[in-house]
Amino acid sequence: MITDKEDLFGRLVPAQECDTKLLNITEIEKVAALTVNQTHVHCTRCNADCEKRIVKLPDENFYCNECLNLGRLDNTMQLVHLTERNQFKVDYPVLTWEGNLTQLQQKCSDEIVMAFQNQQDKLLWAVTGAGKTEISFTGVAWALEHGLRVGIASPRVDVCTELFPRFQAAFQNTSMILLHGKSEEVYHYRQLTICTTHQLLRFQAAFDILIIDEVDAFPYANSQSLQLAAKRAVKSDGSMLLMTATPSKQLQNEYEISYLPLRFHRHLLPQIKIHYCFNWKTKIYSGKIPERLIKAVRKKIQQKQRFLLFVPRISDLKVVNQVLEKRIKETKCWETVYSSDENRMEKVQKMRDGEYLFLITTTILERGVTFPGIDVIILGGDERVFSVSSLVQIAGRVGRKLDRPTGNVDCYLGSYAKNVAAARAQITEMNRRGKQVG
Repeated sequence: MITDKEDLFGRLVPAQECDTKLLNITEIEKVAALTVNQTHVHCTRCNADCEKRIVKLPDENFYCNECLNLGRLDNTMQLVHLTERNQFKVDYPVLTWEGNLTQLQQKCSDEIVMAFQNQQDKLLWAVTGAGKTEISFTGVAWALEHGLRVGIASPRVDVCTELFPRFQAAFQNTSMILLHGKSEEVYHYRQLTICTTHQLLRFQAAFDILIIDEVDAFPYANSQSLQLAAKRAVKSDGSMLLMTATPSKQLQNEYEISYLPLRFHRHLLPQIKIHYCFNWKTKIYSGKIPERLIKAVRKKIQQKQRFLLFVPRISDLKVVNQVLEKRIKETKCWETVYSSDENRMEKVQKMRDGEYLFLITTTILERGVTFPGIDVIILGGDERVFSVSSLVQIAGRVGRKLDRPTGNVDCYLGSYAKNVAAARAQITEMNRRGKQVG
């Protein structure tokens, strides 16, 4: 139950979630949660249009089935909003990060600050491991110093949970909050909000600066609803910074770009190595995996080399896990993880803490997470789920730290695959550009 007036600043939430005293405030704005027309129901929160026959309730009312995970809305309800006031006390120093940017990073950082100052949107296109987060720090610091409200959003929970402690360390004197579907923390008004893009559906004209990290990732990239929610969450005179290593052509055409083709440690991106296993699909459907893969895993375990093993489907996790349990005689040093895994966040954290040598995973860990010093193995790189951008992002998990700026990306596939060839070509082109700048 929302009891503090400031917790409604910039929010768009059901009236039922608010104390009745708040609903009597004269400046509060109220709007119908759903509007019903002849054939469809339009949701104010997520902008979805639902067919009436599908979302009709027994009491003859209607609900929205598109944003049900945020709590049910029906046509008898109202959403409430209070204009953002920017009521923040700025404590100095704002930026407590003591790191240094390279010359190339500094150039992009300066361009971002200028965009924020001029209330312009921008796309930061930087190769994986280039230090996008650190590049954004100066711009975020400028906004916070001027009493502005900042939002940082990503489509992936794992990205948000990794970003939050990094921003806590970089802005130790700033109030902030982490919001996602599995978060148990009660919402409170904070100057810096880190959240999943789904949480932006609960905001309206809240942020002076909104940063979307991994902007090309699922589900944000394919969701008009989430993209509209992001635009609605920014004030009319605010700025958006979109960040990714693999922007679509549409993003490249729509936004002014700051481009960084080289990692912060000035080493090139690791190239994907191809290994042909012509019968891998037949084997995995019969509960087996290629012998070459077993040998590769065993070798990394013996070398104590940490890595991620990517598979195309959730069903493949069980097969690979069971085979390795039978064939690997050493003590089990791995786990499986996927998007709807109830223990997903705990397992990812244990991998960060070094409790696992490797994770067997789906594309859920393709981007936005950093495990120092790892290699990558991809089984079935010729499957459609591994898009070009997905493969580039997966390869980018390797060589992200200064003490191990290189590593191996091994891709096992059944035949020549255009997606793998295109990913290799993209990495080659990025490395060519990187060489040009030193």
